[in-house]
Amino acid sequence: MARRPRLAVTLGDPRGIGPEVVARALASGPLDAEVTVIGADDQVGDLRADAKVGIGVWNAGRGEKGEVPSADRSVAVRRSEPLPSPFSPEALAGRLAGQAVERAVQLARDGNVDAVVTGPVHKHALHLAGFRYPGLTEFLAHLAGDRDVAMMLTTRGLRVVLVTTHLPLRDVPRAVTTERVVRTGRITEAALRVWWGIAQPRLAVCALNPHAGDSGLFGDEDDRVLRPAAEALAAAGPLSADTVFVRALRGEFDAVLTPYHDVGMTAVKVAGFGTGVNVTLGLPFPRTAPDHGTAFDIAGKGVADPSSMRAALELAVELAGRKGR
Repeated sequence: MARRPRLAVTLGDPRGIGPEVVARALASGPLDAEVTVIGADDQVGDLRADAKVGIGVWNAGRGEKGEVPSADRSVAVRRSEPLPSPFSPEALAGRLAGQAVERAVQLARDGNVDAVVTGPVHKHALHLAGFRYPGLTEFLAHLAGDRDVAMMLTTRGLRVVLVTTHLPLRDVPRAVTTERVVRTGRITEAALRVWWGIAQPRLAVCALNPHAGDSGLFGDEDDRVLRPAAEALAAAGPLSADTVFVRALRGEFDAVLTPYHDVGMTAVKVAGFGTGVNVTLGLPFPRTAPDHGTAFDIAGKGVADPSSMRAALELAVELAGRKGR
């Protein structure tokens, strides 16, 4: 009998919606996995009694493991006194969120979990706490041994991979090189084969300029930079952003490589807002996350939608199960 996939789930910034969407996502239906939840006491304590799954709890604040309940019991966690810290409240929130990610990655690298699911974090808080990375993708790459990684967003059969991530738009043309597109494509191909079980991945390259530059009328980057990359990858393109995602949604491509953040993110969120999942490709283990942020304005009000977190959990189970075969 195959062993159930084991997930490490971090709750993200303690001021945000992470704890509540994790709790509601776990409570929304059976999840064929063993789950270890990692967060501060106050976060983990917010997990509802109706989250009826077997859960181990790791307290990021104190480094202590709580009780592992049976499937018909709620999570039980010892609460602690507030952590003594020279940090501001925002920096302390970043510290706890960052430490939870560090612990989750260590569990994965040690072989104690098969996949990691991360709750939403606040980049400024992480920076104040000393975790100075553009985003969690880069932080995870460092923790996993400074690996080459790529960020994928996926929903409803659409898979979009970002060639550049958190850059000002003015810096994108210089950052999008043929080598970088090819490297991102190779990472994508490997993940599609190993994690999705697609023997011969079909890639497309999204254009940088309107109408793919229209033979140089609107810039030469598509012909000069992206076309050689597409040829090296045996990928379609570069194809205009106003058509490539429609074709991918119709099943023509397994993934679309996009030159910059917002063109890829917008396509995913329009295609399936609230159901998108962020996947880090290139790590030695699957990592997924919901496609939303901390949503401080609605945190604690009980109105946060857990759909994206549930999708992230389910995809992590699927990818971990396939990787383990």
